[in-house]
Amino acid sequence: MGTRRGPADLVLCLGASHALSTAEPPRHTTEALRELRRLVADGGRVVLGEGFWERTPAPAELSGMWPGASADDHYGLARLLDLAVDAGFRPEWTETASPAEWEEFESAYQADTEVWLAGHPDHPLAAETRERLDTHRSQWLTYRGVLGIAYLTLVPVSG
Repeated sequence: MGTRRGPADLVLCLGASHALSTAEPPRHTTEALRELRRLVADGGRVVLGEGFWERTPAPAELSGMWPGASADDHYGLARLLDLAVDAGFRPEWTETASPAEWEEFESAYQADTEVWLAGHPDHPLAAETRERLDTHRSQWLTYRGVLGIAYLTLVPVSG
């Protein structure tokens, strides 16, 4: 956490805002946005990729996500944008990943290992690898349509 670098004309923070704060999710987002504002020059841009709840997850859905998943783990999209404004930005562009983009990302995350496992079912690491892949697939299919990813292009307010 923290760097002496900056300010820069372009700062990318894609799925890594937690690295800019010691606070627990989702409160880390507020600290991360303040740090991103410090890191970007006036007239520059920050591209922030951040998870958000598309809707409040049901208890049964939370139990199928990552260990200890809570409805408090993320903000909604509107709150995320409000936090960016509070941190000294104006949102130039707001995009969210489509279901197809999520599926492409999650499938690509596991693809090589799935192919390896199919070709090496008796390998000493096969059982452990199979369990990890099956757990991850089950988790993302549970948060599919509940957890979104926002890509925010943020313009720092001069001052």
